[in-house]
Amino acid sequence: MRVQESKENYLEAILMISQEKGQVRSIDVASKLGFSKPSVSVAMANLRAEGLVENDERGLLVLTPEGRAYAERVLERHMLISNWLTGLGVSPETAAEDACRVEHVLSEESFACLRRHVEEHRRA
Repeated sequence: MRVQESKENYLEAILMISQEKGQVRSIDVASKLGFSKPSVSVAMANLRAEGLVENDERGLLVLTPEGRAYAERVLERHMLISNWLTGLGVSPETAAEDACRVEHVLSEESFACLRRHVEEHRRA
């Protein structure tokens, strides 16, 4: 997995867990992504060094404003692509798996066109 893709997966996972549970522990991230706790600890140290994640006074993971904005962009890509594929008849499980792969490699230009296409057909 590319470094950028890994970072995006971690940020997206933190955002999703925070939306589901309200708080995020490293073990929650490890469980969601199927990674070991030591691997998550190393990744969190890297994300802290980049200014994308912080630990609060209780040791919980919190996205910085920059980290949250990044994670929201990744999650938007994931949801739009997954919903679009499901709308085409792809099973929800396959759509989610495919969206997870595509969201990292799709250019901004292609994603903008896909978003516009989906929005136009939603209104039609």
